[in-house]
Amino acid sequence: PHLSPPTTKVKDFFGIRGGGGDEFWGDFGGFWDPLTPRDPPPVSPYYRTKLRGLYTTAKADAEAECNVLRRALDKIAEIKSLLEERRIAAKIAGIYSEAEPPRKTMRRGVLMTLLQQSAMTLPLWIGKPPPLCGAVPAAGDYVAKPGDKVAARVKALEGDEQWILAEVVSYSHAANKYEVDDIDEEGKERHTLSRRRIIPLPQWKTNPETDPEALFHKDQLVLALYPQTTCFYRALIHAPPQRGAPCALPEGVAKGRGGC
Repeated sequence: PHLSPPTTKVKDFFGIRGGGGDEFWGDFGGFWDPLTPRDPPPVSPYYRTKLRGLYTTAKADAEAECNVLRRALDKIAEIKSLLEERRIAAKIAGIYSEAEPPRKTMRRGVLMTLLQQSAMTLPLWIGKPPPLCGAVPAAGDYVAKPGDKVAARVKALEGDEQWILAEVVSYSHAANKYEVDDIDEEGKERHTLSRRRIIPLPQWKTNPETDPEALFHKDQLVLALYPQTTCFYRALIHAPPQRGAPCALPEGVAKGRGGC
């Protein structure tokens, strides 16, 4: 059949790509002709019902696969939690096994790499974001668990106060106070702080494409980790993430304003 010039160019293109142009046109040519548009053929009720059934089956299969993945992620989180509990218990008791000897003070560069990996491996929440997902804060009665990472407001050596990255050791319900360790092992300081001096950090990432409301927004005031330190500083969000990329603490790109 006679082919119009644009159609000929497309066919030649597929031929250049390695042959198969005739087979391509045999399947595709009847559905698309840029110069002679055609109305789509009517779909019979039989095929409409069959298509609807295929969609329903595919949706059910996808939901079943999501449930399997969620259960697997829950099991992984449970295993990580048990390992963390063992580590915290051994740290408090001063008991270590040959398989888990006491950690030596790590260099600052190694610590920064581990913190970045920790942020990148936060699990991605699927569905309505709960507290501690992205920028969603913790509930008012939430109590951080041993091993959780938090922002802690402590007194510096000079007497000034600053926000640091810390790890929860314990919480006293009677005194309403936390015991936290400075995450920077060079300091090896333990602090006893009231709840108002503790901010629990996110435990899940959120997808910017499906849940942008769970992100910090442009020009929002946040606490951000200063590069290559474990100290937080006041900053303004310059641009939130645009896609499901690994997030730092907090999510987004921040411009600094002031010190810790």
